[in-house]
Amino acid sequence: MAISKERKQELMEKFGKHEEDTGSAQVQIAILTEEISALTDHLREHPSDHHSRRGLLQKVGKRRRLLNYLEKEDPATFNELVRELNIRIRKRALG
Repeated sequence: MAISKERKQELMEKFGKHEEDTGSAQVQIAILTEEISALTDHLREHPSDHHSRRGLLQKVGKRRRLLNYLEKEDPATFNELVRELNIRIRKRALG
């Protein structure tokens, strides 16, 4: 389920602010999206793998928190990233 070093490096180069950027919200969201996709495919083949399902839910929650932060801090970058990674965003009720 882990993504390869090469794929991680590609994501860092594509979404990073500079060459050595490994920790910005954009890079973390891109890496989590890739890992979520891999875990989703794994769970389609192994529906009884509850340990992996828990890991998937943790990754989804972490990505959601990072997306909330990015949306608050830089809405333009948030919209661009969501469009580029093809992430579905559920609209929250105001309140």
